[in-house]
Amino acid sequence: MADDDRPVLVLTALEDTTADDVIGELNARSVPVVRLDPGDFPVGVTLAAQVGGDAGTRGTLRTATRTVDLSRVRAVYRRRPGPYRFDHLPARDAEFAIAQARHGLGGVLDALPGALYVNHPRRNAAADYKPVQLAAAAELGFPVPATLITNDPRTARDFTEDHGPVVYKPLRGTSYRDDDGMPLTIWTQEVNPADLDDTVSGTAHLFQERVRKQADVRVTVIGREIFAVRIDTGGEDGVLLDWRRDYTRHTYAVVSLPGHIQQALHRFLDRFGLLFGCFDFALDTDGALWFLELNPNGQFAWLADATGLPMAAAMADLLRKGLPA
Repeated sequence: MADDDRPVLVLTALEDTTADDVIGELNARSVPVVRLDPGDFPVGVTLAAQVGGDAGTRGTLRTATRTVDLSRVRAVYRRRPGPYRFDHLPARDAEFAIAQARHGLGGVLDALPGALYVNHPRRNAAADYKPVQLAAAAELGFPVPATLITNDPRTARDFTEDHGPVVYKPLRGTSYRDDDGMPLTIWTQEVNPADLDDTVSGTAHLFQERVRKQADVRVTVIGREIFAVRIDTGGEDGVLLDWRRDYTRHTYAVVSLPGHIQQALHRFLDRFGLLFGCFDFALDTDGALWFLELNPNGQFAWLADATGLPMAAAMADLLRKGLPA
């Protein structure tokens, strides 16, 4: 098999428009693609891998329509794989089977020789902690709002009084549902110090000085390419605290970033060993950009559709390049 025939392995669930667009660009470049959801293992995926020895990791991965030589994978695009499911097993057996699948199939997929990872899951995980992100951003010179992480009610009240107005954000998104099983989302919301009672002590919370913003800026970095989009959500009630709350209010504009901001973005990703990331900034009323967070595995299809920016093409070019054979 020639080097140009090495496939790109796309790990994602069935419904993923960002992956769809990237795969379309890879197809246009005649790059072989194998798409699979690790969550389909073992029903739709068969693994046979040998690890160690002189040859390192080798073997095959089979789906209903494709067979992958694990030693020949050019790049791995880890987008949004579904969870492992063993619903047919009793709970205790399912827990065991899921652990074996995660560490077996997942471990092999994380150790492919010579493959470029966008991004490697261990590097994503290291960069996914908000306190780590905020500390790194401050060290690299980004303006960062004053932030408190605490489970102490008195400290939280003091912070909101000293830095108000203050917002609350979850430290990590989770699958959160009400008693009827309906999914719930915890949006960024302004905090009233009077509402901070002893329930704060129940877990860690993130409180942050509210940026007096005129808009948000979403910056997608793919390899060495940077795509910046201004998101305006202004209405009669002002700019949305959380732009994800109502996409019908969005208007988009492609913007340019100063050179020192671009350099800092690359240094940020380099620090964590990432090749891709979606950064969220608040643009304040004086025109300054404030770092809010990084999503090391973010979506960009909706922004590309709205602006015409060639993000999927940039991702396809990065994956096609892979690592030297």
